[in-house]
Amino acid sequence: MPNEPERYELFEAPPYNFQLNRRDFLEVAGFVICLTATPLLDAQTAAKPRARLAFATDGTVTVYSGKVDMGQGAATELAMAVAEELRLPLSKVRAVLGDTDLCPNDGITAGSRTTPATVPEARKAAAAHRGAELTPPADWKTLGKSHPALNARAIVTGRHEYPSDIRRPGMLYAAVLRPPSFGAKLTALDSSVLKDKTVTLVNDNGFVAVAAPTFFAARQAVATLAAAARWETKPHPASADLYRVLKETAQNPRENRRGDLAPAFESAAKKLKATYHAPYIQHAPMEPRAAVAEWVDGKLTVWTGTQNPFGVQQQLQQAFRLPAEQVRIIEPGSGGGFGGKHTGEVAIEAARLAKEAGKPVHLRWTRAEEFAWAYCRPAGLWEIEAALDANGRLTAWDFASYNAGTAGLESPYRIPNTRTRFFRSDSPLREGSYRGIAATTNNFAREGFMDELAALAGQDPLDFRLAHLDNPRLRDVLVAVAEKFNWKARRQKPRPGTGIGIAAGFEKGSYVAACVEVATDAKSGFTIRDFHMAYECGAILNPSNLRAQVEGAIIQGLGGALMESIEFANGRLTNGSFTAYRLPRLRDVPPLTITLLDRKDLPSVGAGETPIIAVAPALASAVSALTNQRRRALPLRSA
Repeated sequence: MPNEPERYELFEAPPYNFQLNRRDFLEVAGFVICLTATPLLDAQTAAKPRARLAFATDGTVTVYSGKVDMGQGAATELAMAVAEELRLPLSKVRAVLGDTDLCPNDGITAGSRTTPATVPEARKAAAAHRGAELTPPADWKTLGKSHPALNARAIVTGRHEYPSDIRRPGMLYAAVLRPPSFGAKLTALDSSVLKDKTVTLVNDNGFVAVAAPTFFAARQAVATLAAAARWETKPHPASADLYRVLKETAQNPRENRRGDLAPAFESAAKKLKATYHAPYIQHAPMEPRAAVAEWVDGKLTVWTGTQNPFGVQQQLQQAFRLPAEQVRIIEPGSGGGFGGKHTGEVAIEAARLAKEAGKPVHLRWTRAEEFAWAYCRPAGLWEIEAALDANGRLTAWDFASYNAGTAGLESPYRIPNTRTRFFRSDSPLREGSYRGIAATTNNFAREGFMDELAALAGQDPLDFRLAHLDNPRLRDVLVAVAEKFNWKARRQKPRPGTGIGIAAGFEKGSYVAACVEVATDAKSGFTIRDFHMAYECGAILNPSNLRAQVEGAIIQGLGGALMESIEFANGRLTNGSFTAYRLPRLRDVPPLTITLLDRKDLPSVGAGETPIIAVAPALASAVSALTNQRRRALPLRSA
């Protein structure tokens, strides 16, 4: 099980199956006949090799990558890598990312893979051009130093064009008729109610959408169609029944065992059981899904915000029966993703309308659509049981995770007898990758239970963890954050009306630990007074960017820990707006103290995900200490 791919990194099938007209059928038939000797390959293998570097006569160098930069600093990091190996100033290096016509296919921007996989490729290409070996970290002149983002000025001055900003000559604006509830099926539509001749209508195998000269006109047209539509609905669970549904529909458990649990539990001095819960939450990016699609001489070009340009290219190929060279995806750098923009539905919707209208089409999901129809971070249920011997050492560990996913499933602690299980469930909502994927919630449940076991053993939570750790890197971040936070002194003599908590974990090759202090607050129950984190991801490439990544992960983690939860009933969201769905604001962010451990003796790995996994368990630990009541469910403010 540890070697299996994370469940929610898998790429979804195209969401649409459009009907073919006669001309389309003949074109596709000819295309298939030409390929009978060579079956249609997936995007990874079918993409033509493209140059990693391009050298201009003015002395500038451009590095190309199929990865995208959604604010995590990938473009700057790749440019730094090339500047380092070519002995150039960073000002002489450009980066072009996410263009399927120009860039090599480096895979999806997910799993914190840009730093450990793509940056080394850029370094190798540059070093090979120089005819030398890679520069060792001890000799770095550009890497290892702080540099602002290449496009920082364009971002802060508003010159950067996000997918929502793209404009094309003669462009129309689109809107889609969405079902009134989850699982509803369109049974009838009187399209004659649409009287505006400037509006293009598509009604294709369940996909109903319009394109109009303005966004307002498109929304009005969809509202008119909605009044003339008939739907077949079906029963749908409510969020109040979520965890019962996850447990009752659990199936096909995957299991990993070590040792023998039964005798370990029988001979235990103390035993403990607990159940933990985490709800669905949304990615809530600043920019919802958006795409502009344009057909020119049979070639489709789409500007869209996606973490997976070549995957979206493949989805468009399949939806429209096109070869790869007839589909171009340009990812200009979108307003956030956090694991939520892996799929290409908005690109497909815009492309279908553009094909019908014969003009470029701009489609931007509304915030309500983003909440209701984008996928969520999976909800989860955990049943955990463990045993201690007479010396307070862990002897048995039984960890069952329902629906959340497999990342971060295995415990990092030394336990001789273990069973780890993952159960798939029938999810009431669409779900997929999220920052940290399942490691965020698996770590919440595990670290919370470790706190409970420390209390059962009568030990300090830090000492209890260290006593069960063999991994020196995880030990190092725990010790570092505890020393910076002054854990021992604060625990021995806590300030009145406060509680402190601690948590740790590792994922994607990096290690994190956090300490937090909360205080009683008459209005909200508690407030965060102090948050410390220690983080280690090998050799640091860009310290200021790394610190920004850690800060961003902490702030996003505060939302999932304290306030975020998707609620639904009767097949509809009940809090699908920013007025009802609470996200962290500036006033929610406590003082942050971040300690970065620079290990130049180790390979560099990504930092976009792992820091978030320690936030919720550290806060739950502190709130439990403050209230003398164990918090086993997220969000913490709902308890």
